[in-house]
Amino acid sequence: MLANYLIGLREGLEAALVVGILVAYLVRTGHTDKLRMLWIGVASAIGLSLAAGALLTFSSRSMSFKAQETFGGVMSVLAVGFVTWMIFWMKRTARNLKGELHGKLDAALAMGGFALAVTAFIAVAREGLETALFVWTAVEATGDSANPVVGAALGLTTAVVLGYLLYRRAVNLNLATFFHYTGAGLVVVAAGVLAYGFHDLQEAGYLVGGGLSNIVVDGTGVLPPSSWYGTLFKGLFSISAAPSRLEFGMWLAYLIPTMYLFLRPSGGRKPAAARPKQQHAPQSTTPAQPIAG
Repeated sequence: MLANYLIGLREGLEAALVVGILVAYLVRTGHTDKLRMLWIGVASAIGLSLAAGALLTFSSRSMSFKAQETFGGVMSVLAVGFVTWMIFWMKRTARNLKGELHGKLDAALAMGGFALAVTAFIAVAREGLETALFVWTAVEATGDSANPVVGAALGLTTAVVLGYLLYRRAVNLNLATFFHYTGAGLVVVAAGVLAYGFHDLQEAGYLVGGGLSNIVVDGTGVLPPSSWYGTLFKGLFSISAAPSRLEFGMWLAYLIPTMYLFLRPSGGRKPAAARPKQQHAPQSTTPAQPIAG
């Protein structure tokens, strides 16, 4: 539930911020008559996300065991790819998100109401589809259809409330800090989803060491899966207490480099190297004086 709460909170707040920026811009520029088209786009995106979740659920139930494991493994890998892209995209564009959205909205307004609905639809559908895919993989990984859905729903509800309060300026949330810490948390969650995806592919027989035959270490005696502390461990680190060698290897192979790249300060090199060249300009005149004399 904890991991899916984080997914719902992060993805939901991104969508809520985008919608809040679009609504505020329309209100401030006197285009309140266009709000209806914006909400149509938002509602359509939510409907598509729910439909995608239902399609994943019902289509997988009609498959054979091998097909289910294969489908679950492939979807888990895709979910990790989408979430990883989203984490680094937000890190790169968070500062310019408002201006970028305003530019897209101006273009949409110039083309008409349908283009405005499409703009809102794309902005929200991206987050919604990622959430649906990630929650579905969590349900498949845990075998529990209740806790992941409840966790994601609570996260989305919290995100909507925070988004509304931010729109009304009732709270002052440091978004850079928020996305920094939640992004780091999502890297850990994604590492666990990737590990379980490869576990599914092992179960399907596509990878060496099928199932749980090659265990790195069996920690279920210390961390029973049914205990609260075993559940807390898996919720915090998104890894089984008895992972196979391939699961554990993929968990580390994703977690370490991705976390390093995410936490590494961005901004590139500082343009300090250009200043010493300017300081050398006066020195070029000093040797010229004796030559002139």
